[in-house]
Amino acid sequence: MAGISKAFPGVIALDGVDFEVRAGEVHALLGENGAGKSTLVKIMTGVYEKDSGEMYVRGEKVEIRSPLDAQRLGIRIIHQEFTLINDMSVAENIFLDAMGSRMLSWVPYRRMRAESRELLKRLGLHHVSVDALVRDLSVAEQQIVEIARALREEAAVIIMDEPTAALTDAEVERLMDIIRQLRASGTGIVYISHKLDEVMAIADRATVLRDGRLVGTKPMAELTRDEIVRMMVGRPLTKLYVRNHKPTSEVALEVRDLSVPGRVHGASLVAHKGEVVGITGLMGAGQSELVRAIFGAVPRSGGEIKLHGRPVDIRSPQDAIRHGIALLTENRKEEGLVLLLSVVANSSLAALEKVSRFGFVDVAKERRQAADYVERLAIKTPSLDQEVDSLSGGNQQKVVLSKWLATDADVIIMAEPTRGIDVGAKAEVYALIDELAGQGKTILLVSSELPEVINLSDRIYVMHEGRIVAELDAANTSQEEIGHYATGGTRHESA
Repeated sequence: MAGISKAFPGVIALDGVDFEVRAGEVHALLGENGAGKSTLVKIMTGVYEKDSGEMYVRGEKVEIRSPLDAQRLGIRIIHQEFTLINDMSVAENIFLDAMGSRMLSWVPYRRMRAESRELLKRLGLHHVSVDALVRDLSVAEQQIVEIARALREEAAVIIMDEPTAALTDAEVERLMDIIRQLRASGTGIVYISHKLDEVMAIADRATVLRDGRLVGTKPMAELTRDEIVRMMVGRPLTKLYVRNHKPTSEVALEVRDLSVPGRVHGASLVAHKGEVVGITGLMGAGQSELVRAIFGAVPRSGGEIKLHGRPVDIRSPQDAIRHGIALLTENRKEEGLVLLLSVVANSSLAALEKVSRFGFVDVAKERRQAADYVERLAIKTPSLDQEVDSLSGGNQQKVVLSKWLATDADVIIMAEPTRGIDVGAKAEVYALIDELAGQGKTILLVSSELPEVINLSDRIYVMHEGRIVAELDAANTSQEEIGHYATGGTRHESA
């Protein structure tokens, strides 16, 4: 890609960007949310057409005007949100493109199953039946099916967008082995991730974008973490984690013996005013269901919730909001935002009564409130009327934050608040968490990122198979100790 430019109303998304990926290399594409990575990839895969610039595949100039053009040229993408069909089998999903092609509208089922089985074997997924429905697979297994589909098409370039966002450490290492295997076979990998340690471990080269412009391309061996951050944000981040708040002794939230049928079993926790309480565990350990039950978003079969010492009956999110509890969900696109509504409309969704008079929204007041949060949270948007669907992931997350901050809740539950956002935006979210705790807010931080949990929390609850199995002092614990309890260990002895 040479001199690629792309503009949208009110913003220049790409300004003369050069990018290349060689056969048999892993090339990291890095930058803050809004830097232009997604736009570049969408041009590469035919979702958007470039305004100017040239594109070459194997040295020949090409025009990519549709996703089908990209597929024919051997360019495939594995999205963070998978494109599999849940009610079809593994084999049918792997052959999905062939089944829909005019040239091959019918595929012998025996051949489909045999080739699919061979692809899964190649990728180390021996235990999964090719006849299994995709909906019954784990996230990691679904991702491997996506990769198998790309390999069946003999992709020359595979783009991986945040491929480890929802994977456990063991699944991440397995994916890294697969990427090394693909690299050795001559496939070019474009690797997009905000996890810099992971990027530095797997990538051969890195290209950094900032504000739609190319900052530079360098061999990974020549880059340090600090240099990558400086290239991404335009300045060094002197301190990523901030913890200046001081918890009080006043109990703000108390949960006793809370259960969710089949998911959470007799969980109890305490959180104080001005405290950040971490909740972590392996994927599916019950932490998501626990906080959703506290918020009234899933039914509980038992247990008691107290706020400031008084029992409260929370059976719905409306009850929770009325009692001063907010929940920032981990899936911002499906549960946190109405994507086709504007920034201003999304910002006021959870607290319309604060910008209304006599049952009608005071538009001027609503816009003033939204403008305040856009400035306070440094939300990058062309205008308050911009649809949030067109914003970057980090800015979408800030809009979700603004929605809940507008409720002035006393207890704020944050589920994976930095998933899929860049290091600069992470630093801003971390500073905000500390600021809110300093104001006396109680924060429940649900996160699978152990450095995040340890460095932001005052205390940490670890979950395993639906139960809280340990309560740890964040200042005196380690990733190893948390991992020990999260995997079912009982008594941990420090080395």
